[in-house]
Amino acid sequence: MAKKASKSRPKAKSTKKKNPLRISKQNKIILGSLLILFSIALFFSFVSFYFTWEHDQSLLSEFKDRNEEAKNLLNKFGASISHFFVYKGFGISTLIIPFLLCLSGIYMFLGLNKKGLLNKWIWGLLFLIWFSIAFGFFATESPLLGGLVGYEMNDFLQDYTGKIGVLLLLLFGLVFIMVRLFNLTPEGVAAYFKSKRNELSADFKNTKSDKGSDNPEEITKSGEDEEPVIIDTYTHKEEIPHLNKETDKKELEVTVPENLEEEQLAMEVEQIVEEPEEVDVLANKLVDDFGEFDPTLELGNYKFPTIDLLDAHGVTGGITINQEELEENKNKIVDTLKNYKIGIAQIKATIGPTVTLYEIVPEAGIRISKIKNLEDDIALSLAALGIRIIAPIPGKGTIGIEVPNKNATIVSMRSVIASSKFQKAEMELPIAFGKTISNETFVVDLAKMPHLLMAGATGQGKSVGLNAVLTSLLYKKHPAEVKFILVDPKKVELTLYNKIERHFLAKLPDSEEAIITDNTKVINTLNSLCIEMDNRYELLKLAMVRNLKEYNTKFKARKLNPNDGHKFLPYIVLVIDEFADLIMTAGKEVETPIARLAQLARAIGIHLIVATQRPSVNVITGIIKANFPARIAFRVTSKIDSRTILDAQGADQLIGRGDMLYTQGNDVTRIQCAFVDTPEVAKITEYIGSQRAYPEAHELPEYVGEDSGTSVDYDIADRDKMFREAAEVIVTAQQGSASLIQRKLKLGYNRAGRIIDQLEAAGIVGPFEGSKARQVLVTDLVALDQLLENEIK
Repeated sequence: MAKKASKSRPKAKSTKKKNPLRISKQNKIILGSLLILFSIALFFSFVSFYFTWEHDQSLLSEFKDRNEEAKNLLNKFGASISHFFVYKGFGISTLIIPFLLCLSGIYMFLGLNKKGLLNKWIWGLLFLIWFSIAFGFFATESPLLGGLVGYEMNDFLQDYTGKIGVLLLLLFGLVFIMVRLFNLTPEGVAAYFKSKRNELSADFKNTKSDKGSDNPEEITKSGEDEEPVIIDTYTHKEEIPHLNKETDKKELEVTVPENLEEEQLAMEVEQIVEEPEEVDVLANKLVDDFGEFDPTLELGNYKFPTIDLLDAHGVTGGITINQEELEENKNKIVDTLKNYKIGIAQIKATIGPTVTLYEIVPEAGIRISKIKNLEDDIALSLAALGIRIIAPIPGKGTIGIEVPNKNATIVSMRSVIASSKFQKAEMELPIAFGKTISNETFVVDLAKMPHLLMAGATGQGKSVGLNAVLTSLLYKKHPAEVKFILVDPKKVELTLYNKIERHFLAKLPDSEEAIITDNTKVINTLNSLCIEMDNRYELLKLAMVRNLKEYNTKFKARKLNPNDGHKFLPYIVLVIDEFADLIMTAGKEVETPIARLAQLARAIGIHLIVATQRPSVNVITGIIKANFPARIAFRVTSKIDSRTILDAQGADQLIGRGDMLYTQGNDVTRIQCAFVDTPEVAKITEYIGSQRAYPEAHELPEYVGEDSGTSVDYDIADRDKMFREAAEVIVTAQQGSASLIQRKLKLGYNRAGRIIDQLEAAGIVGPFEGSKARQVLVTDLVALDQLLENEIK
């Protein structure tokens, strides 16, 4: 053992001899910081060269004289090195050199893995040469852009190939760079332009809100769609870099030379990657050969609606500020509160399209409830409709008083669709409802709601709100990505969407019209959606994923076999315009499948939007409310209706005409709903409907209702093989329903429905009785045996 130990020491020494250039950690930090600072110096010298070269060039020969000064930011050093690299070198593309040096310094300073650094240097130098030649070719009148190298190389190449030859060489170099570095393909370019064609440039400029004023009587106006500032924080830790989190076990080979100080110890990590599964290998090969599956290819030439189809409704500028009205309302609020001995330390106003929010800070010792009780008195003093007090404003130490503007501004659908907040929204199902009281576009994701309950009195904006939801999705989603099921008991509100039936609508196989107006068809459609939900969950289980987004991502990556029943699954949005009418006529037959969908359908991409003009407890039941966390309340007639829909007051104090409150289980946000008129919807649906469409509307699973059963006798020989087992299940449970047979015997719904018909013909269960379960006519299994034996005789 001693000999073996003694033999191991020379190996450590030999290891040390093999790495004589190993740099300690301290030296890496020093050298890295030097490279970073040197790169910064080069950058400033190169940039300032373009402003000072005429003056400094005449002094290049006199730089040995210490009294001469250059105008370059780095004086003589900067002028000399810039003259060498920029003028005699590569021109403006020389700025790539400081970038590469800085990148190398960061890698060394932070101790990052230098595996990809050489590759970045190669591509950087390639860019340096290409840009130098390109600038030398196109900017012949300004030789500083391409430098002497670019000029001479262009002169040399043009002597042999001419200008056209040089241009073709530059184009080939550009194609080579874009393909090899950025993996650019013709399909990728087409997909990029298709996704970006609807983005608008700078039609609507953002205006910044004035914040932080020292004036206690401050009047502020919030800007239009302020972009959030995202701060990325990176913290370097002494950890093993680039370990794959999905790998369960890793083997690390560490070579540690002896007789080294702790701070000079360097660790080399070898990562052993698990072998990919055969399915992943095949999927990767298919993706390499054919690319990812694109569900939009069938309608590859589909064009999204243009912004010109929407009207501005006469509003060209922003919100007009009536300074006299603001000052008058402020004085009235202050005077009213003073009458009740309530002092105000500060007041501020935020102007919205229809409502102005006055934020007040009461003096110390004032109870909030005392101000809240003065709601009617403040409304009387202002002589305004719809005064609403928020005490306190969530997240702020202020009390809000919302006062309607005398001259309301119409929020057009065009303005919210064109906003950058909606255009850049990275959401699955983005919906632009309108603008908040601070004049910001309000955009939410329907996929995360996951269902929406909408209520309000007649004529207060529910139908316009539904059109705003549908318009938002039509402007953002391809027909392959989302399908609508529209229920319109009024028969006139949603008829315009018939034009896009073969693009965006879904319906039952035997249905003639896609817009559902008959209550019987509503029940069948809801039960069909339940079957679709169960089928989708089965596909998710086989694919071993948790939600629709993961499933579609896996399917696009060609990791799911269509021969096993897998397919791309679009989102399905069910819109019901008047829910109260369905509850009155169908009752539990409608409520039960809707409650089941609301509880379970979120993960598989089925989302519900239910609107009603009567938000009473017998319409919006506890089961419905529990599964609809996102709610919108337009103006209602009583506080009870407001509590029913929002679980809070406030909806009875709205001013109508699209003024609404939105909540998703926490704070209540006041929004002015975007106005989209019927002619605008007609133009949008006409634009989409005139394009090439699918052969037919998206078909839902077939549903055979229990009311289809008849008393016509069936031939015993034609009875289902599971007839006897189903009869025993029904008699034992004393409950006659197709769903019971479906669960107990694991049958499809259509087959279970046929067995129920056969049981009715055999006299085992009674006829269909609406929402009630069928009556079981056989009391026990002995009576069942006797009944079946008598049939055979």
